[in-house]
Amino acid sequence: MAQKKQQAGNGRNYLFLLLGGIFLIAVVVILAYALASFSPFEGCVGVIQISGPIVSQDIAATVFSDGVKGAQSIAQEIESAGERPDVKSVLVLVDSPGGSVVGSKEIYDAIRSLNKSSVAYINEMAASGGYYVASATNYIISQPDALTGNIGARATISDMSALFAKIGFNETTIKSGAMKDMGSASRPMTPEEYAVFQSIINESFQQFKSDVERGRGSHLDKAGFATALDARIFSGRQAKKIGLVDELGNKKQAIKKAAELGGIASKEPAICDLSSTQGKRGLLGSLSSEAVDFAVRNAGVPRLSYR
Repeated sequence: MAQKKQQAGNGRNYLFLLLGGIFLIAVVVILAYALASFSPFEGCVGVIQISGPIVSQDIAATVFSDGVKGAQSIAQEIESAGERPDVKSVLVLVDSPGGSVVGSKEIYDAIRSLNKSSVAYINEMAASGGYYVASATNYIISQPDALTGNIGARATISDMSALFAKIGFNETTIKSGAMKDMGSASRPMTPEEYAVFQSIINESFQQFKSDVERGRGSHLDKAGFATALDARIFSGRQAKKIGLVDELGNKKQAIKKAAELGGIASKEPAICDLSSTQGKRGLLGSLSSEAVDFAVRNAGVPRLSYR
């Protein structure tokens, strides 16, 4: 009798185990079906913003002016995008008149070093250094009425000697070499000094030109590009005709293109904002760019710019 009860108990245990196994298999099948019904996370389009003048290092906000994020910080953001496995491609939003020669080159090199596809979107302006950094990407989309091009370099030096003479201001410079004070605002520039500056500008221009050719490659119309080398600006439409940009469109199209190049099939690709805060705002707003330029020009050291 006891043996029969034990056999019955063993039978029930076996039945429970069997039912439990069937239930577990059913759960696994249902989960597998559910996972197959929904698209897994394909990764995201990493977005980096380049807005306003390009400067080499961060500029802190003051009471009178807004802060500006420097090229070093932007380059670090681009490098971090290359290291993140969830970022499948990078979209660079450019709205800049250009600026520092060194800063523009640093951002350009960072984009070129990316191990992922990249797309530039030109909103209102990507002129001079702004276009320089855009040309490093694999594909450029521009608003039709955006301003771009302006391929060239410049250095602006003021001669205030006539004004100083009127107000009776006199400056005496003691120097070790004939050109130690070249670029001084207190006297006219000599032809020899002008030639030195021109040679430096020419070098920077050649660097700009060769990097654009390297970035754009076969996209460029040779005759049109030759015309662009007088540093003129173009509308987005004009830029497309000579191959400076690939497509006319809006930000949504740029996101779609970046997703496509990154292998993201979703119609609404995920976005990863990779830009840190662009810069704190000053209490009284920004100084105009021309006022900032004037302050820099008359600080005693001329600056090269792609602007």
